[in-house]
Amino acid sequence: MPDLLLELRSEEIPARMQRKAAGDLKKLVTDALVEAGLTYEGAREYWTPRRLTLDIRGLTARSADQREERKGPRTDAPEGAIAGFLRGAGLSSISEAQVVNDPKKGDFYVAVISKPGRPAEEIIADVMPGIIRNFPWPKSMRWGAASMPKGARFAGIDGKGPESLRWVRPLQSIVCLFGPEHDETQVIPFEIDGLVASNITYGHRFHAPDAITVRRFDDYVASLEKAKVMLDADRRKDVILHDARDLAFANGLDLVEDEGLLEEVSGLVEWPHVLMGEFEEDYLEIPSEIIRLTIKTNQKCFVTRPQAGGEGLSNRFILISNIEAKDGGKEIMHGNGKVVRARLSDAKHFWTRDQGDMPDLDTLKESAAKFDLDLKKPLDQRMAKLDALNVTFHAKLGTQGERVARIRALAKELAKVTGADPALVDRAAVLAKADLRTEAVGEFPELQGLMGRKYAMLQGEDASIAAAIEDHWKPNGPSDRLPEDKLGLTIALADKLDTLVGFWAIDEKPTGSKDPYALRRAALGVVRILLERKVRLPLNTVLRTAILPIEDIKRFVTDVSKDVAITDLLTFFHDRLKVYLRDQGARHDLIDAVLTPDADDLLLVARRVEALTAFITSEDGKNLLAGTKRAVQLLAAEEKKGTVVADGVSEELLRLDAEKALWAAIVVASKEASDAVAKEDFRSAMEALSKLRAPVDEFFEDVLVNDEDTAIRANRLALLKAIREATATVADFSKISG
Repeated sequence: MPDLLLELRSEEIPARMQRKAAGDLKKLVTDALVEAGLTYEGAREYWTPRRLTLDIRGLTARSADQREERKGPRTDAPEGAIAGFLRGAGLSSISEAQVVNDPKKGDFYVAVISKPGRPAEEIIADVMPGIIRNFPWPKSMRWGAASMPKGARFAGIDGKGPESLRWVRPLQSIVCLFGPEHDETQVIPFEIDGLVASNITYGHRFHAPDAITVRRFDDYVASLEKAKVMLDADRRKDVILHDARDLAFANGLDLVEDEGLLEEVSGLVEWPHVLMGEFEEDYLEIPSEIIRLTIKTNQKCFVTRPQAGGEGLSNRFILISNIEAKDGGKEIMHGNGKVVRARLSDAKHFWTRDQGDMPDLDTLKESAAKFDLDLKKPLDQRMAKLDALNVTFHAKLGTQGERVARIRALAKELAKVTGADPALVDRAAVLAKADLRTEAVGEFPELQGLMGRKYAMLQGEDASIAAAIEDHWKPNGPSDRLPEDKLGLTIALADKLDTLVGFWAIDEKPTGSKDPYALRRAALGVVRILLERKVRLPLNTVLRTAILPIEDIKRFVTDVSKDVAITDLLTFFHDRLKVYLRDQGARHDLIDAVLTPDADDLLLVARRVEALTAFITSEDGKNLLAGTKRAVQLLAAEEKKGTVVADGVSEELLRLDAEKALWAAIVVASKEASDAVAKEDFRSAMEALSKLRAPVDEFFEDVLVNDEDTAIRANRLALLKAIREATATVADFSKISG
């Protein structure tokens, strides 16, 4: 069966777009071919900074013939209906239709539409221009002849004609080859904006600028390799990583690996060449995080550390060149070193200035008094400046200063639950956002919190306060670490809860896939802290405390009532809790059986789910579930029919030994289960309830629930209701499958 080779070669494609673009090309082309009636055995996409390539194997040479019968109107239908049928079926005369008899509906017309299959070459040429023109680049540019009308360049007019091709960067050539694996292939010469698909491509723009004639995928890859183009992006990543490790090791160093940077640099080069640069050791006085971000962000280079270990870096860095230089890369290393030194010089300047006094201390006294700040300390000065500038957090939620005040007040209340030292909590809450006014964070926002910790240590703050300043951002995702101690988790909870309550109060909740304020992440962070640090927090009460200062903000305008916001936010927490517990392996039906709409102690819910999970798989658990379900289902069926159920069980109406025994067992089991639940011993509660299985079975064997005597029937249904109420102290067993 034939294969298809497609290459779209352009000027440099941004590295962050390449992997997705190649995947999009594969999906768009294969979907279009399948929709047109072709099939294929396999397809794989490739990409470099200058090309997207698609290799489709085992493509059928022709689409299958199609035959469709389209039912039309009755033979005695109005002329208009018949005319519409002819147009829709593509018939020129009613004589071309068949007449079919239906015993019930009479005679009606049927059009038999035959569509002959088409050659794959024709289909490919038909679908490709549309795919290229409508390619889903996140950002694209107009270019080509149609984008610039004649004379427009001289007239100062931008060509934006509707026919102009939009592509991420100017498209330079198209390869489209189709044919058997071993015989000659043919070019499918479709045209788009003056570019005609051919069998000609080009290799590395510096090392191999000459044209390459291609026949099929295998020689295409081999030819590109000779022309200094490594087509497989994952292979480029592997080469870069191993060469960088080896080069670092040869110099007595370890590579500081970075998967995101590795993905990016593999998309910047077609022929990777790993080199090592260096900078003066004096710059190592700067925090390693700043050095690493400076070199990574500005130069796309990796940093190294001494093999002896530790957090410190070396003054050598790894750069990836796209050129195999004749001088061994000396000039490239020299040039990169000059730029890195300049960047590190700026970083050192930021680091030094952040430790000095601000020039306008007299204007900060009012803010300093408000937050009990010491203006002799640099980080305190930055917090005062943050407040004095009235930096907006959100138009409806006030300034950063107002937010810090809210976090401070909320953290004070949370400390009563977490057991954190109140004085340390207050100080950490006040300084948590101070580094937002530092020049280091202004240059590298990713360092929020971390720089606050470093500056706090430099000015002599308690180590736990410094740690809490960094940790109040954490966890920043499902795999991020949690705050180190009670102080850090208190500030982290206050920060996240204030964020969530605030945006719920102004009705800025996540919708679908959109979550611009990362509120799902914040809620998951709260869930993780509560469950993994075993914090018992009455969320309902805390959320109501947190929303009070937001209501006082004059700019706060919303139609959302406090009660609605809190109820809805609690439901949102429940959703995040379900996601978390399911990721931990909990069954969804067991979570639903335990989680009630007003449950606000998430740790307690998790413990109930854990106990129920362990119990329900045991023999006692299976017995309890089977007996309870039978009773509850019968009761629910009678309630649905409107059968009278007594308000309570009357012992005088218990006629048979089996129903008397069941009632006695319910009384004992209910008390034991309630006592166990009060002690939060859910396992014991379930074990107590499991003793109902035998009397329940005996009850159903010996007792007819729907007795002719309405009073007795109502009393027996009340027995079943008592079973439901007893088991409800632990879980809603009707929601458990099995």
